[in-house]
Amino acid sequence: MIVLNGETTEVRPGATLAQVLDRLGVSPDARGVAVAVDGEVVPRACWEVFTLAQDARVEVLTAMQGG
Repeated sequence: MIVLNGETTEVRPGATLAQVLDRLGVSPDARGVAVAVDGEVVPRACWEVFTLAQDARVEVLTAMQGG
């Protein structure tokens, strides 16, 4: 269980950040996407290998154009 964008979400033990993002439909190549786990930004190069701990707080942020 993790907290994903403020909502409790079930994930299997050892799930990677990339796997969770895939469930959200976020491609690893998506531009304008940033991810923080427990308040720390995770570099895109680490998404495939970064495993999520039980109760991790994950925030996925997408840049939007406009003013």
